[in-house]
Amino acid sequence: MRFEVDAILFDIDGTLVDSTAAVGRSWRAWSAARGIDAEEVLRVCHGRRSEDTVAEFLPSGQCGAAVAELERLELADLDGVIALPATEELLSRLPSGRWAAVTSGSQSLMRARLAAAGLPVPDVLVAAEDVRLGKPDPQGYLDAARLLGVDPRRCLVVEDAPAGLEAGRAAGAHVLGVATSHPAHALDAAHVVVPDLAACVVEVTVDGLLVSTAG
Repeated sequence: MRFEVDAILFDIDGTLVDSTAAVGRSWRAWSAARGIDAEEVLRVCHGRRSEDTVAEFLPSGQCGAAVAELERLELADLDGVIALPATEELLSRLPSGRWAAVTSGSQSLMRARLAAAGLPVPDVLVAAEDVRLGKPDPQGYLDAARLLGVDPRRCLVVEDAPAGLEAGRAAGAHVLGVATSHPAHALDAAHVVVPDLAACVVEVTVDGLLVSTAG
């Protein structure tokens, strides 16, 4: 499949960066301290803001402190955080005004994980604290397109989680799913699904970007 777009809007965890082990350790430690079933938490947390997940398991009065504690756990554990296949090469070829990142993590955590993985931080990074509603709401992707000065309908959203794919579709963008954290059949909101970004070729053109996939 081929997409002719003005910009690419990437998720980070599971799309550019493999942080699965670190995420699992942090949520398990957080859950154990509260007597919460970690597997239940891990079943619903991926691709969503921490505050939205925490709110499902704790009373509202406890959420602020609990989210702050989780952030401390995650910032202290960057072991094994690495770039996913082909991401470093792909990002190095993109002009700065042609890509952004939209993440359910915080600014500080996502910048730390990108640095740990040896990947650049984009000029436009929309994080958890920058939006009123997290994924699957499209606000993050709409804001990223606006900050880049492009029409969201002329963007390609790249995501690994169902919530993010739904957000991209709701923003009116083309949506590419990478089956790095979920099986391909769970990514049915995507226009096309590939194993990872190694299956993509991006050509910088006079008018924008041409993205071709082998999926």
